[in-house]
Amino acid sequence: MAKSNRLLYFLALIKIIIPYLLQHPFYEPHRDELLYLAEGRHLALGFMEVPPMLSLFSWFTNLFGGSMFWVKLWPSLFGAATFIVSGKIVQSLGGKKFAILLLFLPFLFGAYLRMFFLFQPNAPEIFFWTMMAFSIIRFTQTSNPKWLYLFGVSVALGMLSKYSVAFYTAAILLGLLFTQHRSLFLNKHFWYAALISFIIFLPNLAWQYLHHFPVVFHMRELRDSQLQYVHPPGFLADQLLYNLPCFFIWLTGFFYALRSKQYRFIAWGYLFVIALLLLGHGKSYYAMGVYPALFAFGAVQLEKFTELKRKRLRIVLILFPVITGLFFIPLLLPVLPPPQLARLYVKLNARKTGLLQWEDLKDHPLPQDFSDMLGWKEMTQKVAKAYNLLDSSSKKDVFIFCNNYGMAGAVNHYGSEYHLPEAYSDNASFLYWLPSGKYIRDMILVTDDAHEEQHDFAKGFVSVAKIDSVTNEYAKEKGDYIYLFKGADNNFREFFRKKIEKDKLRLKY
Repeated sequence: MAKSNRLLYFLALIKIIIPYLLQHPFYEPHRDELLYLAEGRHLALGFMEVPPMLSLFSWFTNLFGGSMFWVKLWPSLFGAATFIVSGKIVQSLGGKKFAILLLFLPFLFGAYLRMFFLFQPNAPEIFFWTMMAFSIIRFTQTSNPKWLYLFGVSVALGMLSKYSVAFYTAAILLGLLFTQHRSLFLNKHFWYAALISFIIFLPNLAWQYLHHFPVVFHMRELRDSQLQYVHPPGFLADQLLYNLPCFFIWLTGFFYALRSKQYRFIAWGYLFVIALLLLGHGKSYYAMGVYPALFAFGAVQLEKFTELKRKRLRIVLILFPVITGLFFIPLLLPVLPPPQLARLYVKLNARKTGLLQWEDLKDHPLPQDFSDMLGWKEMTQKVAKAYNLLDSSSKKDVFIFCNNYGMAGAVNHYGSEYHLPEAYSDNASFLYWLPSGKYIRDMILVTDDAHEEQHDFAKGFVSVAKIDSVTNEYAKEKGDYIYLFKGADNNFREFFRKKIEKDKLRLKY
């Protein structure tokens, strides 16, 4: 145990360090990271898109200067913690050093490499899914009620990180109901733990109630803009693709759990969560939290299978994920500047993997996540260019408005370097932060519309000038424009006030 512990913690440290060495410094924060960093400047018990947990890490990130090191540290730590908890599952099953080594491979050569390097709710969500599985596994091994309380706390904290934790909660409880462990529901400690879990989650539930459940509004928008493109064959194919270099490990774990009376609930939980996500048109990566426990089971079984007569097979079990995984690394992290990376994808014929397909179902030179890490600083520089065209008195009252949360998040993230005032948007949680009574005289507008000056609202200004645009050809925001509107009249101010009131009213339904 001591030797496997040393290996476990050493590999966890490697898990934190490796992505920092792989991602090229050319890239900037991801579009969604910019939103979550903005939420750290507006701490609350909830937000339109996500529960409040990530905003706490955002607050610390902003406090420490908002550098890429801090932005990426939190998901890296959650990745290492998920690996450690998975390693504890391995040890509880009798696994030793080789099983720990096998377990490490999917964290380095699969989708987790990206998911634990993007500052998004997925990282803590996967960790808490794994904690939930670990706690119930340990309860079935020991009957110690402390594991039920750990399960309850993990569910609550998971729900405070991402609401899709509810899928796995339902799935694992259904899995228990379909096995010999259904007697757990008669255990008083299970219900005490459920009560504690509810109390922990209650503040966010109250926030949702007081704000008319904006998560429903957000999910409706998500369904209309993205989830409608999710189809079962693609969802199921992605489950294999995301874990392709190490597919034999999780499949071994799944079939072992399915055959085991003690751990069959893990296999049932997997099947139920896949079914629930298919019914709910969930994105493929929503299921990634279910795999660490399966990898742990598979690693132990493969270690036992090769323990005596098949030790040479262990070399193959290590080399296959490493060799195939090296091909996937440039698809999982932006290891080269955009032009070189795009050329590499052409050589690798990466279009066949589907990883170059964006939400518009079209292939592009870079994966969407990578293109969402480009152009933000250029955009802010050009907003500053428009800002500096104003005299000192006009700068005091200028209103910077952006058409989406990525734009507003970028201007606020980089804006202090250029002494810019706060930027606003009516998109996502930025809608909550729009000042209701701000006097608008001049406005800098960041938009993807090349013809803003032709709209009726533009008649409410003395002058309109298109100042510049984002030119990075690999950025998803390429072609976004920066306008300077000067001399607003009362008609525009009234139009804008009513527009914001109408947008906020939509959140109540």
